Amino acid sequence: MIQQIIILLVGFIFLVKGADWFVDGAASIARKMGIPQLIIGLTIVAMGTSMPEAAVSITAALQQNAGITIGNVVGSNILNIFIILGITALITNVKTQKSTIRYEIPFMIFITIILMIFGMTDMKINFIEGVFLWILFIAYLVYLFIMAKNSETQEEEKDIPVWKCLLFILLGGILVVKGSDFAVSGASAIARYFGMSERFIGLTIVAFGTSLPELVTSVTAAKRGNAGIAIGNIVGSNIFNILFVIGTTSLICSVPFESVYDRFYDCSNSWISSLFGTMKHKELRKPCGIVMLLCYGLYFMYLCLM
Repeated sequence: MIQQIIILLVGFIFLVKGADWFVDGAASIARKMGIPQLIIGLTIVAMGTSMPEAAVSITAALQQNAGITIGNVVGSNILNIFIILGITALITNVKTQKSTIRYEIPFMIFITIILMIFGMTDMKINFIEGVFLWILFIAYLVYLFIMAKNSETQEEEKDIPVWKCLLFILLGGILVVKGSDFAVSGASAIARYFGMSERFIGLTIVAFGTSLPELVTSVTAAKRGNAGIAIGNIVGSNIFNILFVIGTTSLICSVPFESVYDRFYDCSNSWISSLFGTMKHKELRKPCGIVMLLCYGLYFMYLCLM
C-alpha cells in the first residue's frame, strides 16, 4: 500500500515538473523559429497547464480506466475554483476582468451544461461528441486570439540554447508520460485497496495532483501582487480541461459518465461561487475565499458519504 502511495506521489512530481520543462522547451524553440509570442501563449503555454489532466486522462483511457477521466476533470475544475481561488482570495483581493464575467464564465457554464447533456444521452461521451467538443475548443482558441490581439503585451523571454530546449522537450515529455502512468496506476491500486470507486479517486486525489500547476501559479501571483490573473487563468484552465482533455480522450475511446445528478451537483456549486463571488464587487474578497473553502469542505464530506 505504501508503495502505491509513493508511486502516486512520484507520478504527480513527474507530471508537474515534466509539463513545466516541456512548455519551456517548446515555447523557446517556437520563438527561435519566428513564431509570434501571441500564438505561443495561446497554444503551447495555455495547453501546458492542462497537460497533467490530459496525460492522466488519456493514459487512463488507454489502460481501460476511463472512469477516472470525468472524475479527474470535474474534480480538478471544482478544486480550481473552491481551493485555488479560495486560498488566493485569502491572501489578497482578486480583481476580475470584464471579459471574464461577460464571456468566459458564461462560456464555462455553457460547455459544462453541454457536457452533462452529452452524458445524459447514453451515460458516456462518444467519438462524435468528442469532435463537437474539439470544434468548441477551436472556436475558443479563435476568441482568445482576437482578445489577445486587441491587447497585446510583450512578455519577458528566456534565452535558452537550442540543445537545452530539445533536452527540456525530451525530458519533459518522458516525465509527463511516465508520471501519468504512475499516477493512474497508483490511484487505481489505492481505489481497489480501499474499495473506492475510480470516480471518487479522480474527484479528489488525482484532481489535486493534476491541479498543482494552477495552485502554485495562482498563490505565487497573489504573493507578488499579480492576483488579477488568477480568475482568468482558472476559468481558462477549466475550459481547456472540458474541451481539450475530455474532447481528446473521447476521440480515443468512449468516456463513461456516471450519475448525471452527481455531475450537476458537482458543477453547480462552482458556477454559483464563480458568478456571485465576482459580480457584486468585480473581485473576490476574503469572505468569499472563506465561503469557497467551506464549500469544498462540505463537497468533500458529500463525496465521502456517497
